[in-house]
Amino acid sequence: MEAQASTPSAPLWNGVWIAIPAYNEEGTIRELSHAALALCPRVMVIDDGSTDSTAGQVRDLPIALIRHPVNLGKGASLMSAFRHALASDAGCVITLDGDGQHDPKDLPRLLSAWRDQQDRVVIGSRLHDRSQFPRARYRANRFACFWISWAAGHPIADSQSGLRVYPSEVMRIAASGLVRSGRFTFESEILIEAADHGHLTLARAIPGRYPSNARRSHFRPVVDIASIVVMVGLRLLKKGMYPRGLWRSLRAAPVLSAESEAQFDSRAS
Repeated sequence: MEAQASTPSAPLWNGVWIAIPAYNEEGTIRELSHAALALCPRVMVIDDGSTDSTAGQVRDLPIALIRHPVNLGKGASLMSAFRHALASDAGCVITLDGDGQHDPKDLPRLLSAWRDQQDRVVIGSRLHDRSQFPRARYRANRFACFWISWAAGHPIADSQSGLRVYPSEVMRIAASGLVRSGRFTFESEILIEAADHGHLTLARAIPGRYPSNARRSHFRPVVDIASIVVMVGLRLLKKGMYPRGLWRSLRAAPVLSAESEAQFDSRAS
């Protein structure tokens, strides 16, 4: 299943996989995969039962192509990515969405931040860039951030961003069966479960992007946020509503900005 790119990997990328969950992404997946391969030779695309030519767009590229026979949701795609990476003794996986809203050029900076704090889940945070956010999605994201931060016991800058660095320890937590949610709720529950095991989040500011050639988002603000709130509510009930977590979560979430960009760029070279 694994195929290696010919470009040598910089030390920053040692033991790293880039994972791209994809469902009907024929318009963006090839260009995105090329950009990922230019950074790292270990790239996987998880085709989650696409009904278009997503798989055909990348079949000839030196990547690991993992295919689900039917659409199982983003949570299942991420679990497939984690299992593949853990089987390859990866130190971490960087995930980015297949619709092109994440710029692969941001990956070295997230990875550099993780190299400095390898117990953290590093998140590419877009919420500071409010002008680029559709209003309904911005409000839904802020609402979800409040609940998830409460249950996780610390402020999370952008709980719905799919651009993340997952350490191997957090992947093992998910693979152990402690994260039971599927689809988009998976990405929220894993932050809570990781925090319960001492793995907090670290945010790195990234621009908000909505490419013109990207398909309409699969995220349903009302339905998916409702599922997230139900999951969080059940976890809070098990924790006795976790008043200490609420108090801790009300602080402003620290977000790394571009002021240390020169340092990141030097490490990525």
